[in-house]
Amino acid sequence: MVKRNVHLAKLNAGYLFPEITKRKQALLERQPHAQLISLGIGDTTQPLSQHVSLRLQEYASGLATLEGYSGYGPEQGQAALRQRISEKLYGGTVNADEVFISDGSKCDIGRLQLLFGANASIAVQDPTYPVYVDTGVIMGQSSHYNADHARYGQFIYMHCLPSNGFFPDLTSLPRTDVIYFCSPNNPTGSVATRQQLTELVAFAKRNRSIIVFDAAYACYIRDPNLPRSIYEIAGAREVAIELGSFSKMAGFTGVRLAWSIVPNELYFEDGAAVRNDWHRIATTCFNGASNIAQRGGLAVLEDQGWQDVQRMVNFYMENASLIKRTLEELGLAVYGAIQAPYVWVHFPQRRSWDVFEEILEKTHIITTPGSGFGSGGECFLRFSAFNHRSAILEAMKRLRHYWNHEES
Repeated sequence: MVKRNVHLAKLNAGYLFPEITKRKQALLERQPHAQLISLGIGDTTQPLSQHVSLRLQEYASGLATLEGYSGYGPEQGQAALRQRISEKLYGGTVNADEVFISDGSKCDIGRLQLLFGANASIAVQDPTYPVYVDTGVIMGQSSHYNADHARYGQFIYMHCLPSNGFFPDLTSLPRTDVIYFCSPNNPTGSVATRQQLTELVAFAKRNRSIIVFDAAYACYIRDPNLPRSIYEIAGAREVAIELGSFSKMAGFTGVRLAWSIVPNELYFEDGAAVRNDWHRIATTCFNGASNIAQRGGLAVLEDQGWQDVQRMVNFYMENASLIKRTLEELGLAVYGAIQAPYVWVHFPQRRSWDVFEEILEKTHIITTPGSGFGSGGECFLRFSAFNHRSAILEAMKRLRHYWNHEES
C-alpha cells in the first residue's frame, strides 16, 4: 500500500468550516424544521452586478465562435488585466509584470508554501486565518510545542488582542523567514495603521524577512488615513508580497479570481529574485485563471463595475453596523465592523465553541468560534456581515429575544 503523507496526519481533527458544517447538520437532524441563518463563513450573498454579468456572458458566448474562442492564456494572467490592476488599484506604483493573476488567495497561500519550502520559519497573527498554518504543516513545517508559549516548531504566533490594539509587540518577536499579516484582519476586523505597518516593514528589513501581506478585504477600508496596500509604506517593495482578491470585493467567491504582487526589488538570501521563482511556480503548477473570470475582473475595474463594487461594499458594511449595534446594546464588547465586514465579539470566561453551540441551539444562528482561528481567539465569536438584509434583521431580532429572555 502507498504510505500516507505523514504531514496531513499532523493537522487538527477538522478544518474550521467543515467542523461548523458538521455541527450544523447535527442540529438539523435533531430539529429538521429549523430555519438557520448563517453569519459564519465569509461567503458573499449579493448577486454579481449586471455590468459584470453581461461581460461574462458576452465572453462566454464568444467562445462558441471561431473569432472569439480562446485556449490557454498566459499562466501569470492576461496582460490587460494585469495592467488594469496596476493602474486602478495601485495607481501605477506597481508594474504590470509584478502582478500575477490566480484563481484565489487561498490557492496562492498554498502555492507560496512551495515558494518558501519546508524549512521556512513563519510568523502568523494570533488569531489568524487557519490556511496560513495548515498549508505550512502539509508542506512539512513542524508545529510541535516548545517551551516558549508563543512558538510551535517553525511557527511563531504573534498575539493580536484588544489589549495591544490587535498589533503584535515587535520588540519581543523572534526573527522568522516569513511574516503573514492580514489587514483588514480576518477574523478580528482590525486594521493596521500607517505607523504600525511602518514598524512592521522596518522590522522585516532588519531581520531580512519577507512579509506576505493579505489585503483581501482592503476595499472595505473607509478611512483614507489607513493604508489599503503595504506598498503605501516606504521600503515595503524590498520586503513584501501582497495578496488581493475579487472574492469579497466583487462577489467572486464562486467565480474565483485573485492576484499577487511580487516586486522586482524583492530578493532571497542568495540574491535570486523572488519574482522569478514565483513566475516559475505559476507557470509550472498552474495553467492560469479562467479566461472568462479574467474578463469579469476587467469589467469590475471599469467605471460602472467599480461603482457597483462600492455599492456592494456599502451594503455589507451596513450589515456589519447593524450587527455591531445590536451586540453592543446587549452589553457585549464588540470589535471590527468599521473597516471590515467581520464583527469580533468577546464572551469573557466562556469557551468559544460552547457559545457557538448555545447560540446555534437557541437562536439557530451560525457564527464562527474564535478558537478555530487560534488560541488568541478563545472567548470570542466572529459574526460575518455577508448575508441578505432580511436575514441580518431576523438574526438580530432572535439574538435580542434570546438575550432578554435569559436576563429575565
